Amino acid sequence: MVFVRTTPPRPVDVTAIFPELAPLARPAIRLHPRPGSPSVGESSVGGPFLWPVEEPWPHCEASHLHRDSGFRQSPAEVRLIRRMRARWHGDHGGRGGMTPEEEAVKEQNAAMLAERLDAGPPLPADCPVPMLPVAQLYLRDIPLLRPPGQTDLLQVLWCPYDHVPNWKPSTALFWRSATEVVDILATPPEPYEVNYEGYAPEPCVLAPEAITEYPDSLDLSPQMLLMVEDWSRWQAADADVDGSYADCPRDFYDIHLADAPGWKVGGWPPWGRTDPNPRYCTVCDVQMVPLLTIASGEWDGGEGHSWAPLEEQAAAYAANTAGHCCGQDPSQPTKVEVGSTDNMQIYVCPTSPEHPHTDLIQ
Repeated sequence: MVFVRTTPPRPVDVTAIFPELAPLARPAIRLHPRPGSPSVGESSVGGPFLWPVEEPWPHCEASHLHRDSGFRQSPAEVRLIRRMRARWHGDHGGRGGMTPEEEAVKEQNAAMLAERLDAGPPLPADCPVPMLPVAQLYLRDIPLLRPPGQTDLLQVLWCPYDHVPNWKPSTALFWRSATEVVDILATPPEPYEVNYEGYAPEPCVLAPEAITEYPDSLDLSPQMLLMVEDWSRWQAADADVDGSYADCPRDFYDIHLADAPGWKVGGWPPWGRTDPNPRYCTVCDVQMVPLLTIASGEWDGGEGHSWAPLEEQAAAYAANTAGHCCGQDPSQPTKVEVGSTDNMQIYVCPTSPEHPHTDLIQ
Protein backbone atom coordinates (compact mmCIF):
# COMPACT_ATOMS: atom_id res chain seq x y z
CA MET A 1 0.00 0.00 0.00
CA VAL A 2 2.01 2.98 -1.23
CA PHE A 3 -0.69 5.56 -1.79
CA VAL A 4 -3.46 7.15 0.24
CA ARG A 5 -7.02 8.16 -0.58
CA THR A 6 -8.99 10.28 1.88
CA THR A 7 -12.75 10.71 1.99
CA PRO A 8 -13.59 14.41 2.42
CA PRO A 9 -15.32 15.38 5.67
CA ARG A 10 -19.08 15.24 5.29
CA PRO A 11 -20.78 18.61 4.69
CA VAL A 12 -22.40 18.42 8.13
CA ASP A 13 -22.13 16.22 11.23
CA VAL A 14 -25.26 14.13 10.89
CA THR A 15 -25.25 13.02 14.54
CA ALA A 16 -25.11 16.64 15.70
CA ILE A 17 -28.41 17.20 13.89
CA PHE A 18 -29.89 13.79 14.66
CA PRO A 19 -28.32 12.23 17.79
CA GLU A 20 -30.84 9.42 17.35
CA LEU A 21 -28.76 8.11 14.43
CA ALA A 22 -25.59 7.64 16.49
CA PRO A 23 -26.43 4.06 17.59
CA LEU A 24 -26.83 3.10 13.91
CA ALA A 25 -23.25 4.02 12.98
CA ARG A 26 -21.30 1.17 11.38
CA PRO A 27 -17.60 0.87 10.54
CA ALA A 28 -16.67 0.35 6.92
CA ILE A 29 -13.46 0.27 4.91
CA ARG A 30 -13.44 1.95 1.53
CA LEU A 31 -10.99 0.00 -0.62
CA HIS A 32 -10.22 2.78 -3.13
CA PRO A 33 -9.02 0.46 -5.94
CA ARG A 34 -6.84 2.20 -8.51
CA PRO A 35 -5.13 0.74 -11.63
CA GLY A 36 -1.77 -0.82 -10.88
CA SER A 37 0.29 -4.00 -10.87
CA PRO A 38 -0.47 -5.81 -7.62
CA SER A 39 1.47 -8.90 -6.61
CA VAL A 40 0.12 -12.13 -5.10
CA GLY A 41 1.23 -10.84 -1.71
CA GLU A 42 -0.94 -7.73 -1.88
CA SER A 43 -4.61 -6.98 -1.43
CA SER A 44 -6.09 -6.16 -4.81
CA VAL A 45 -9.05 -6.02 -7.15
CA GLY A 46 -8.61 -8.07 -10.31
CA GLY A 47 -5.03 -8.91 -9.41
CA PRO A 48 -3.17 -12.22 -9.14
CA PHE A 49 -4.10 -14.58 -6.32
CA LEU A 50 -1.98 -16.32 -3.73
CA TRP A 51 -3.36 -19.66 -4.89
CA PRO A 52 -1.82 -23.04 -3.96
CA VAL A 53 -0.57 -24.92 -7.00
CA GLU A 54 -1.97 -28.18 -5.62
CA GLU A 55 -5.51 -26.78 -5.24
CA PRO A 56 -7.76 -26.93 -8.34
CA TRP A 57 -8.70 -23.53 -9.74
CA PRO A 58 -12.45 -22.85 -9.30
CA HIS A 59 -14.68 -23.48 -12.30
CA CYS A 60 -18.35 -22.67 -12.75
CA GLU A 61 -20.28 -25.87 -13.38
CA ALA A 62 -23.59 -24.17 -14.30
CA SER A 63 -25.09 -24.19 -17.78
CA HIS A 64 -24.20 -21.14 -19.85
CA LEU A 65 -26.78 -21.64 -22.57
CA HIS A 66 -28.83 -18.50 -22.05
CA ARG A 67 -29.35 -14.98 -23.27
CA ASP A 68 -26.53 -13.98 -25.61
CA SER A 69 -25.06 -10.50 -25.18
CA GLY A 70 -23.20 -10.80 -28.48
CA PHE A 71 -19.94 -10.04 -26.64
CA ARG A 72 -17.17 -12.37 -27.81
CA GLN A 73 -13.86 -11.26 -26.33
CA SER A 74 -11.43 -13.02 -24.03
CA PRO A 75 -10.29 -11.35 -20.79
CA ALA A 76 -6.88 -10.79 -22.42
CA GLU A 77 -8.46 -8.96 -25.36
CA VAL A 78 -10.64 -6.88 -23.05
CA ARG A 79 -7.55 -5.71 -21.18
CA LEU A 80 -5.75 -5.08 -24.47
CA ILE A 81 -8.55 -2.90 -25.81
CA ARG A 82 -8.58 -0.90 -22.59
CA ARG A 83 -4.85 -0.22 -22.86
CA MET A 84 -5.29 0.85 -26.47
CA ARG A 85 -8.14 3.21 -25.53
CA ALA A 86 -6.01 4.76 -22.78
CA ARG A 87 -3.08 5.21 -25.16
CA TRP A 88 -5.23 6.71 -27.88
CA HIS A 89 -6.85 9.05 -25.36
CA GLY A 90 -3.39 10.12 -24.20
CA ASP A 91 -2.56 10.88 -27.82
CA HIS A 92 -5.65 13.12 -27.98
CA GLY A 93 -7.62 10.73 -30.11
CA GLY A 94 -4.80 9.55 -32.33
CA ARG A 95 -4.82 6.07 -33.83
CA GLY A 96 -1.22 5.05 -34.13
CA GLY A 97 -1.88 1.38 -34.77
CA MET A 98 -1.13 -1.58 -32.52
CA THR A 99 2.10 -2.62 -30.88
CA PRO A 100 3.54 -6.09 -31.67
CA GLU A 101 2.18 -7.34 -28.32
CA GLU A 102 -1.28 -6.04 -29.17
CA GLU A 103 -1.16 -7.62 -32.62
CA ALA A 104 -0.22 -10.97 -31.06
CA VAL A 105 -3.12 -10.85 -28.60
CA LYS A 106 -5.56 -9.98 -31.40
CA GLU A 107 -4.30 -12.85 -33.56
CA GLN A 108 -4.46 -15.29 -30.66
CA ASN A 109 -8.04 -14.28 -29.84
CA ALA A 110 -9.10 -14.54 -33.50
CA ALA A 111 -7.57 -18.01 -33.80
CA MET A 112 -9.26 -19.15 -30.60
CA LEU A 113 -12.64 -17.85 -31.77
CA ALA A 114 -12.23 -19.55 -35.17
CA GLU A 115 -11.38 -22.83 -33.45
CA ARG A 116 -14.51 -22.58 -31.34
CA LEU A 117 -16.72 -21.80 -34.33
CA ASP A 118 -15.31 -24.81 -36.21
CA ALA A 119 -16.04 -26.99 -33.19
CA GLY A 120 -19.78 -26.26 -33.28
CA PRO A 121 -21.72 -25.20 -30.16
CA PRO A 122 -20.12 -22.55 -27.90
CA LEU A 123 -17.55 -24.24 -25.70
CA PRO A 124 -18.69 -22.70 -22.36
CA ALA A 125 -22.02 -24.54 -22.73
CA ASP A 126 -20.20 -27.88 -22.84
CA CYS A 127 -17.65 -27.63 -20.06
CA PRO A 128 -16.92 -25.84 -16.77
CA VAL A 129 -15.84 -22.21 -17.10
CA PRO A 130 -12.74 -20.99 -15.19
CA MET A 131 -13.70 -18.23 -12.77
CA LEU A 132 -12.04 -14.81 -12.78
CA PRO A 133 -10.32 -13.17 -9.78
CA VAL A 134 -12.40 -10.30 -8.42
CA ALA A 135 -10.81 -9.36 -5.09
CA GLN A 136 -8.03 -10.59 -2.81
CA LEU A 137 -8.13 -9.07 0.68
CA TYR A 138 -5.56 -9.63 3.45
CA LEU A 139 -6.68 -9.26 7.05
CA ARG A 140 -3.67 -7.06 7.79
CA ASP A 141 -5.10 -4.48 5.38
CA ILE A 142 -8.81 -5.04 6.03
CA PRO A 143 -9.33 -5.78 9.75
CA LEU A 144 -13.13 -5.72 9.36
CA LEU A 145 -13.05 -9.05 7.51
CA ARG A 146 -13.50 -11.19 10.67
CA PRO A 147 -12.35 -14.40 8.92
CA PRO A 148 -13.09 -17.87 10.29
CA GLY A 149 -10.54 -19.68 12.45
CA GLN A 150 -6.92 -18.77 11.82
CA THR A 151 -7.41 -17.66 8.22
CA ASP A 152 -6.21 -14.21 7.20
CA LEU A 153 -6.98 -13.99 3.49
CA LEU A 154 -10.24 -13.69 1.54
CA GLN A 155 -10.37 -14.45 -2.19
CA VAL A 156 -13.47 -13.64 -4.24
CA LEU A 157 -14.03 -14.93 -7.77
CA TRP A 158 -16.90 -14.91 -10.24
CA CYS A 159 -17.99 -16.55 -13.44
CA PRO A 160 -18.04 -13.85 -16.14
CA TYR A 161 -21.45 -14.93 -17.47
CA ASP A 162 -24.96 -13.90 -16.53
CA HIS A 163 -26.76 -16.61 -14.61
CA VAL A 164 -30.49 -17.13 -14.29
CA PRO A 165 -32.76 -16.17 -12.66
CA ASN A 166 -31.16 -12.82 -11.70
CA TRP A 167 -28.82 -12.35 -14.68
CA LYS A 168 -25.62 -11.74 -12.73
CA PRO A 169 -22.23 -13.44 -12.35
CA SER A 170 -22.12 -16.35 -9.91
CA THR A 171 -19.62 -15.79 -7.10
CA ALA A 172 -17.28 -17.95 -5.03
CA LEU A 173 -15.50 -17.14 -1.74
CA PHE A 174 -12.37 -18.77 -0.33
CA TRP A 175 -10.82 -18.13 3.10
CA ARG A 176 -7.25 -19.30 3.64
CA SER A 177 -4.11 -18.80 5.72
CA ALA A 178 -1.50 -17.03 3.62
CA THR A 179 1.44 -18.67 5.40
CA GLU A 180 0.20 -22.13 4.40
CA VAL A 181 0.58 -21.37 0.69
CA VAL A 182 4.07 -22.51 -0.31
CA ASP A 183 3.99 -23.25 -4.04
CA ILE A 184 1.89 -20.67 -5.91
CA LEU A 185 -0.11 -21.30 -9.08
CA ALA A 186 1.66 -19.06 -11.58
CA THR A 187 -0.78 -19.09 -14.49
CA PRO A 188 -4.42 -19.76 -13.55
CA PRO A 189 -6.76 -20.77 -16.38
CA GLU A 190 -8.96 -18.08 -17.88
CA PRO A 191 -12.35 -18.33 -19.59
CA TYR A 192 -12.49 -18.25 -23.37
CA GLU A 193 -14.67 -15.16 -23.22
CA VAL A 194 -16.57 -12.84 -20.91
CA ASN A 195 -20.30 -12.20 -21.24
CA TYR A 196 -19.74 -8.45 -20.81
CA GLU A 197 -16.65 -6.28 -20.74
CA GLY A 198 -17.64 -5.10 -17.25
CA TYR A 199 -17.20 -8.64 -15.90
CA ALA A 200 -13.40 -8.49 -16.41
CA PRO A 201 -11.93 -6.44 -13.53
CA GLU A 202 -8.90 -4.31 -14.29
CA PRO A 203 -5.94 -5.12 -11.98
CA CYS A 204 -5.98 -2.56 -9.16
CA VAL A 205 -3.99 -1.88 -6.01
CA LEU A 206 -5.86 -0.68 -2.93
CA ALA A 207 -5.66 2.17 -0.44
CA PRO A 208 -7.97 1.00 2.38
CA GLU A 209 -9.55 3.75 4.47
CA ALA A 210 -11.64 3.26 7.63
CA ILE A 211 -14.81 5.35 7.72
CA THR A 212 -18.10 5.48 9.63
CA GLU A 213 -21.38 4.99 7.80
CA TYR A 214 -25.04 5.57 8.49
CA PRO A 215 -27.95 3.69 6.93
CA ASP A 216 -29.61 4.59 3.68
CA SER A 217 -32.95 6.30 4.34
CA LEU A 218 -34.66 3.12 3.13
CA ASP A 219 -33.16 1.32 6.15
CA LEU A 220 -34.51 3.86 8.66
CA SER A 221 -37.56 3.20 10.79
CA PRO A 222 -40.70 5.16 9.84
CA GLN A 223 -40.16 7.42 12.85
CA MET A 224 -36.54 8.15 11.97
CA LEU A 225 -37.43 8.71 8.34
CA LEU A 226 -39.98 11.37 9.35
CA MET A 227 -37.27 12.95 11.48
CA VAL A 228 -34.78 13.14 8.57
CA GLU A 229 -37.50 14.54 6.30
CA ASP A 230 -38.32 17.32 8.79
CA TRP A 231 -36.67 20.42 7.33
CA SER A 232 -37.22 22.31 10.59
CA ARG A 233 -34.80 19.93 12.36
CA TRP A 234 -32.09 20.84 9.87
CA GLN A 235 -32.85 24.55 10.28
CA ALA A 236 -32.89 24.34 14.09
CA ALA A 237 -29.43 22.79 14.02
CA ASP A 238 -28.22 25.63 11.83
CA ALA A 239 -26.87 23.06 9.37
CA ASP A 240 -25.20 24.46 6.29
CA VAL A 241 -27.54 22.76 3.82
CA ASP A 242 -28.56 24.29 0.50
CA GLY A 243 -32.13 25.57 0.69
CA SER A 244 -32.91 23.72 -2.53
CA TYR A 245 -33.20 20.60 -0.35
CA ALA A 246 -36.00 22.13 1.75
CA ASP A 247 -38.64 20.09 -0.07
CA CYS A 248 -36.72 16.84 0.30
CA PRO A 249 -33.89 16.92 2.86
CA ARG A 250 -33.92 13.13 2.68
CA ASP A 251 -32.09 13.46 -0.67
CA PHE A 252 -29.30 15.46 0.97
CA TYR A 253 -28.99 12.80 3.67
CA ASP A 254 -28.83 9.93 1.16
CA ILE A 255 -26.44 11.63 -1.25
CA HIS A 256 -23.96 13.12 1.21
CA LEU A 257 -24.33 11.63 4.70
CA ALA A 258 -25.42 7.98 4.62
CA ASP A 259 -23.59 4.99 3.14
CA ALA A 260 -20.49 5.65 1.03
CA PRO A 261 -20.41 4.60 -2.62
CA GLY A 262 -17.70 2.45 -4.17
CA TRP A 263 -15.91 -0.79 -3.31
CA LYS A 264 -16.00 -1.36 0.44
CA VAL A 265 -15.97 -3.95 3.21
CA GLY A 266 -18.64 -3.82 5.92
CA GLY A 267 -20.80 -0.78 6.43
CA TRP A 268 -24.38 -0.35 5.30
CA PRO A 269 -25.78 -1.71 2.02
CA PRO A 270 -26.43 0.72 -0.85
CA TRP A 271 -30.07 0.16 -1.70
CA GLY A 272 -31.65 1.54 -4.84
CA ARG A 273 -32.95 -1.06 -7.23
CA THR A 274 -35.26 -2.46 -4.53
CA ASP A 275 -36.31 -1.71 -0.98
CA PRO A 276 -34.16 -3.33 1.73
CA ASN A 277 -34.05 -7.07 1.20
CA PRO A 278 -32.73 -8.89 4.30
CA ARG A 279 -30.74 -12.05 3.57
CA TYR A 280 -30.79 -15.05 5.91
CA CYS A 281 -28.26 -17.83 6.31
CA THR A 282 -29.50 -21.04 4.72
CA VAL A 283 -27.84 -23.10 7.47
CA CYS A 284 -28.69 -21.31 10.74
CA ASP A 285 -31.31 -18.76 9.64
CA VAL A 286 -29.36 -15.84 11.13
CA GLN A 287 -29.69 -12.51 9.29
CA MET A 288 -26.60 -12.10 7.13
CA VAL A 289 -24.38 -9.01 7.09
CA PRO A 290 -22.65 -7.15 4.25
CA LEU A 291 -19.14 -8.41 3.62
CA LEU A 292 -18.10 -6.80 0.35
CA THR A 293 -19.67 -4.27 -2.02
CA ILE A 294 -18.50 -4.68 -5.62
CA ALA A 295 -19.29 -1.33 -7.20
CA SER A 296 -19.70 -0.12 -10.76
CA GLY A 297 -18.38 3.28 -9.67
CA GLU A 298 -16.40 4.85 -6.85
CA TRP A 299 -18.69 7.85 -6.73
CA ASP A 300 -21.80 8.99 -8.52
CA GLY A 301 -22.07 11.77 -11.05
CA GLY A 302 -23.63 15.09 -10.15
CA GLU A 303 -23.51 15.93 -6.47
CA GLY A 304 -22.40 12.40 -5.62
CA HIS A 305 -18.82 13.31 -6.50
CA SER A 306 -18.55 14.82 -2.99
CA TRP A 307 -17.46 11.29 -2.00
CA ALA A 308 -14.47 11.44 -4.36
CA PRO A 309 -11.23 11.39 -2.32
CA LEU A 310 -9.57 14.71 -1.55
CA GLU A 311 -6.65 13.64 -3.73
CA GLU A 312 -8.99 13.26 -6.74
CA GLN A 313 -11.52 16.04 -6.29
CA ALA A 314 -10.14 18.01 -9.24
CA ALA A 315 -10.41 15.00 -11.59
CA ALA A 316 -13.90 14.19 -10.30
CA TYR A 317 -15.06 17.76 -10.82
CA ALA A 318 -13.57 17.89 -14.32
CA ALA A 319 -15.24 14.61 -15.30
CA ASN A 320 -18.53 15.77 -13.82
CA THR A 321 -18.52 19.02 -15.78
CA ALA A 322 -16.82 18.00 -19.02
CA GLY A 323 -17.55 14.29 -19.22
CA HIS A 324 -15.01 11.57 -19.97
CA CYS A 325 -13.64 9.97 -23.10
CA CYS A 326 -12.66 6.53 -24.34
CA GLY A 327 -13.67 4.79 -21.12
CA GLN A 328 -11.29 6.92 -19.05
CA ASP A 329 -13.73 7.68 -16.25
CA PRO A 330 -11.90 8.43 -12.97
CA SER A 331 -14.85 7.05 -11.00
CA GLN A 332 -14.52 3.62 -12.70
CA PRO A 333 -10.92 2.53 -12.06
CA THR A 334 -11.80 -1.19 -11.93
CA LYS A 335 -13.83 -1.06 -15.18
CA VAL A 336 -16.31 -3.37 -13.44
CA GLU A 337 -19.97 -2.88 -14.28
CA VAL A 338 -22.71 -4.99 -12.73
CA GLY A 339 -26.39 -4.64 -13.51
CA SER A 340 -27.09 -1.19 -14.89
CA THR A 341 -24.13 0.54 -13.21
CA ASP A 342 -25.29 -1.01 -9.94
CA ASN A 343 -23.56 -2.74 -7.03
CA MET A 344 -23.17 -6.40 -6.16
CA GLN A 345 -23.41 -6.94 -2.42
CA ILE A 346 -21.89 -10.09 -0.94
CA TYR A 347 -23.35 -11.21 2.39
CA VAL A 348 -22.03 -13.72 4.93
CA CYS A 349 -23.31 -15.34 8.09
CA PRO A 350 -22.06 -13.29 11.09
CA THR A 351 -21.81 -16.36 13.33
CA SER A 352 -20.14 -18.73 10.85
CA PRO A 353 -18.46 -17.18 7.79
CA GLU A 354 -17.94 -20.71 6.46
CA HIS A 355 -21.67 -21.03 5.86
CA PRO A 356 -22.75 -20.42 2.24
CA HIS A 357 -22.64 -16.76 1.27
CA THR A 358 -25.18 -14.98 -0.89
CA ASP A 359 -25.10 -11.98 -3.21
CA LEU A 360 -27.52 -9.38 -4.42
CA ILE A 361 -27.50 -6.74 -7.19
CA GLN A 362 -28.58 -3.26 -6.09
